[in-house]
Amino acid sequence: MQQALPTLPLETVRLLALKCQGLSGKPFGKAKKGALAAVQHLGYVQIDTLSVVARAHHHILYSRLPDYKETYLSELLEKDKQVFEYWSHAASYLPMSDYRFSLPRKKLFTEGKSHWFEKDTKIMKYVLDRIKAEGPLQSKDFEFKRTDPGNWYEWKPAKKALEQLFMEGKLMVAKRQGFQKVYDLTERVLPDEVNTKMPTEKEYIEHLIKRAVEANGVVEEKEISYLRKGMKEPVKKVLTGLLKSEKYIEVMVEGSGNSKFITSAVHLKLLDKLNVKPEVHLLSPFDNIVIQRKRLERIFNFDYQIECYVPEPKRKYGYFCLPVLFGDKFIGRFDPKADRAGKTFYIKSMYFEKGFKPDEQFNLLFAEKLKAFAAFNGCDKIKIDKADKKWKTEMKKYF
Repeated sequence: MQQALPTLPLETVRLLALKCQGLSGKPFGKAKKGALAAVQHLGYVQIDTLSVVARAHHHILYSRLPDYKETYLSELLEKDKQVFEYWSHAASYLPMSDYRFSLPRKKLFTEGKSHWFEKDTKIMKYVLDRIKAEGPLQSKDFEFKRTDPGNWYEWKPAKKALEQLFMEGKLMVAKRQGFQKVYDLTERVLPDEVNTKMPTEKEYIEHLIKRAVEANGVVEEKEISYLRKGMKEPVKKVLTGLLKSEKYIEVMVEGSGNSKFITSAVHLKLLDKLNVKPEVHLLSPFDNIVIQRKRLERIFNFDYQIECYVPEPKRKYGYFCLPVLFGDKFIGRFDPKADRAGKTFYIKSMYFEKGFKPDEQFNLLFAEKLKAFAAFNGCDKIKIDKADKKWKTEMKKYF
């Protein structure tokens, strides 16, 4: 008779997730070393172009490192070469120590996969030859006035070629100027000591499993292959072997029906020591803990969607709502706007989850966090527009 799997209380799973995500306590240290430690532990930090508030990659690290400065990532990329840009489930900063695990995706692109558009080998050769001869270049360096309708090296095709060469691994992002990528040959960017041996499929999948469990504590099998096409069955196969070694352990989670989850023996030893302080976090919509929406709803009972991609008439909360975490619960969201020119941080609208009643402790912690986040965004004034009337009045004493 098969032994019943242990069932973990939902609260325990939440606490473990917060600890593993670096949102409980201060596990990563300080300054640039802390930023690197966070990227290495989380496995990736998603890059996003939207700048309603600090861009996602900076916001994610700031949420875990109160002394974080935006210069840290550029230094780690450009000078220290301890992180690099590539694709995780989306465009991300990745630890350089994981470089070899980017090679399977690069191989797919080299063998014919295209990055959103058709390959143009003629333009790709032109772009690569120019970078070889001239050194690092941006897409704007390929803007030329068209002398005739047949001018094939116009900006748009060149940008597509740059991205394709980047996805194939022939080019890397050497640095950013403003927010624009500066590309160079991989051999001129990659440190000599970096392991460039192609991992086997088993090694690659073991890496995905290790990263998922370390960064999240308890994960469902399908979360390991999140947005990785064709990985579901290979993950299942490799995981079956790892479970026999007892390094990873199957568990059930309270309230999740018959779904099986994976954790590690190391994490099980931590369960009795878990606790959470009444901290407030104002998280990015692309934060690692919220990016898998179904997991977020299952573990934290928080139904969240970023609405910048939703037509305005259909938006329920706002363009770019930030999830608000209080202790081990998501208690609300607010639509922000950092007016950097006017040095004013706006809460355009504030929404609390049903059943949550903000008390004096929450209001004080929220105000302190909001003032710090506003300062991080270059603002020294705070204005709350649409919110519960009583709460808005209560908050006036803090700002």
